[in-house]
Amino acid sequence: MINQLKTKVMKTGIKTFFLFIMMGLFSSVSVNAQVEEESENGAISGPRYGADSANCVMHLSLYREFYKQMNYKDAYPHWRWVFQFCPIASQNTYIDGAKMVTAKIDETKDPALREKMIDTLMIVYDQRIKHFNREGYVLGRKGIDLYTYRPDKTEQLYHIFKKSVELSGNKSEGAVLVYYFRAVIGMVELNKLEKSTIVDTYDQLSEIIDFNLKANAEKPKNLANWENIKANVESTFEPFATCPDLVAIYSKKFEQTPENVDLLKKITNILERKGCVKEELFFKATEKLHKVEPGAQSAYLMGTLNLERNNLSKAAEYMQQAAELYESNGDKVKAYNILANINFNQRNYAQARSNALRILQIDPNYGKAYLLIGDLYSSSASMCAEDDLGGKSVFWAAVDKYIRAKSVDPSVESDANAKIAQFSKFYPAASDLFFRDMQEGSSYTVGCWINESTTVRAAK
Repeated sequence: MINQLKTKVMKTGIKTFFLFIMMGLFSSVSVNAQVEEESENGAISGPRYGADSANCVMHLSLYREFYKQMNYKDAYPHWRWVFQFCPIASQNTYIDGAKMVTAKIDETKDPALREKMIDTLMIVYDQRIKHFNREGYVLGRKGIDLYTYRPDKTEQLYHIFKKSVELSGNKSEGAVLVYYFRAVIGMVELNKLEKSTIVDTYDQLSEIIDFNLKANAEKPKNLANWENIKANVESTFEPFATCPDLVAIYSKKFEQTPENVDLLKKITNILERKGCVKEELFFKATEKLHKVEPGAQSAYLMGTLNLERNNLSKAAEYMQQAAELYESNGDKVKAYNILANINFNQRNYAQARSNALRILQIDPNYGKAYLLIGDLYSSSASMCAEDDLGGKSVFWAAVDKYIRAKSVDPSVESDANAKIAQFSKFYPAASDLFFRDMQEGSSYTVGCWINESTTVRAAK
């Protein structure tokens, strides 16, 4: 009787002890899982631990314990139970599961079993998306593993990576971009996509990469990673990046829809990125883009393109637009400086000076503007030869500007000194001043178009 009582008490104690442990595990796992899932996914439908919550907590805790010890063999049966019967207990079920299934794939020698395990891995990713969302990110992970184990599944890989990048955008992982690009090229080689898709995808990926390079500029490790991604994509694209290829791909599209703004931006962007700015297509697309959607940058680009073709009047017209449309002072100065030099080449000296003076209104210390005005004056001797000195007075006015340039902008001092030495040699001789009753140091007004007061000086 006493022995029976002891046995009963012992059994009751064991049950109580096990129940206590289960309650502790349930409480611990429940709190931790809730915090994690609320941060990852806003809404999880259904009971978190399934219909059999006690067994779920037990298997979840056992698999996690074995998993932490990297004992995947003993962890796997418990993980599989959780995966099947309480799939929303924790997102870690899918993160850990992918790692364990991958390990089993790598160690499996049986080809048939290996294929089944690869299928299981793909299901793990699909179920994670179903229960915890983050579709763009998870598809990227799924695609990378599929590429690792089934690289010949080009079409499947293409659709997985395409959707991943579309959903994730600038948040796409760098490796996903690399594999996606390879899948696109593979589809083209299978004649399942047009060759232009390679260029379009390159353009899309380049924007994402450039965004991340800029976003990680102050994070050396991340920056280095994105620079490697960029180099990888660039090297992959290299065989398809010749200017004739790009022109051949986009010329037909341009002819079909010449006012499609998105297409025009794509053409100008890709051709400029690959150094094909001398192509006629680039000129036409840029010109059309400026007409359809005028802006400072397109005006500036058209100005430089026309300047390269020596179309000075057109170049001046576009650069004037750019200078007026630009909002930042730095950009305005850049445009006005080019415009003033175009005017100089047109021998429209008064207009060139006017634009140089506009620069100085924006930035009084921009020495190059004073150098330009000096050059305008020193080039005017023949057109201002009706003065008392045969046009030599223009060199006084020119040197005044060179002196002013180096006084406000030390960066141009060397150029200014060279010009001063060059043009002061053309001052009138002392005898010329004597016969004209002119005294060194006295004031003199240079006429002609210059119309400025300067100081009389003799050649040394």
